[in-house]
Amino acid sequence: MGEAFTAERPSEPDFSAITADGLIAYRDAENAWRASAAARAVLGEPDPAAAIEWRELALAGRRLPVRVYRPAATGDAQADPRPDLPLVVHVHGGGFVGTAAQCDWTNSHLAAQLPALVVSVEHRLLAPGSPLAHAADDGWDVLEHVWGHAAQWGADPTRTAVFGESCGALISALTAIRARDSGLRLKAQVLVNPAVDVTGTMFDYPSIAQYGHHPGLAVPQLRFFQRLAVPPGADARAVSPLYADDLRGLAPALVVVPTRDAVADHGRRYAERLRAAGTPVRLTEYPEARHAFLTLPGVEPQAEAAQAEIRQFLRTALAG
Repeated sequence: MGEAFTAERPSEPDFSAITADGLIAYRDAENAWRASAAARAVLGEPDPAAAIEWRELALAGRRLPVRVYRPAATGDAQADPRPDLPLVVHVHGGGFVGTAAQCDWTNSHLAAQLPALVVSVEHRLLAPGSPLAHAADDGWDVLEHVWGHAAQWGADPTRTAVFGESCGALISALTAIRARDSGLRLKAQVLVNPAVDVTGTMFDYPSIAQYGHHPGLAVPQLRFFQRLAVPPGADARAVSPLYADDLRGLAPALVVVPTRDAVADHGRRYAERLRAAGTPVRLTEYPEARHAFLTLPGVEPQAEAAQAEIRQFLRTALAG
């Protein structure tokens, strides 16, 4: 957080004073950088064995882009794609900024090497009038849509997982709960550096005190995130998986925690709650790794090890 890696990347604004117009200008410029070739030195090169495309889904009352990754065709270019790939629905991090394209490195490797169909949700970003509940609906609606039309996508709906980082992990955790409540059986959930508490206790953790201002200025961003996520009068518990009434019967979870992260304790506490509820969970900590490390393989040495762990976890969970 809080670091500009190239001259082309826009500077972070003052999140304590940013306006609505300033937010839109910043995220448009930042997302253009994250989707650019210049960003790949930091965000990583896609796996050439994966095919990547944008698609648009017609959902209730809206059309939503998704970024789709699948194993690239080999041999006969006219051959039909595999009809039975496991399905991974992914949600990128950032909350009020971010794009599925920033995760091409991770998702293309998952698609090519599991192999799997990976569908990454270009959810509505947090902004005045667009709270976290909207983004959470996008995550769930994409899962429900693709799962319900699995044959058209070449996916096996009996082998489905959700996966996200940071705010995307929060959305994925909420999606896993909704899947259980709706009878949609997931095989796994992968939550990387999850921020799972947007209630009044969001900042009441030792990791916030330790890493909230170094490295980077996480606390101003998190306070801005919280203001956008939960409008005045809204029930923050409805979008805080840590305080869900019932965490029993959820898909087995891999919770990945970088230790130099302001929200590291969010992930630790959520893993404790899942375990106490009887949900299988593996908590893995990556010492000295920073927030969003999985999407920064060009500067974070442990990104490759975390990617390999996630891939193996999903390979086992999604085995047919």
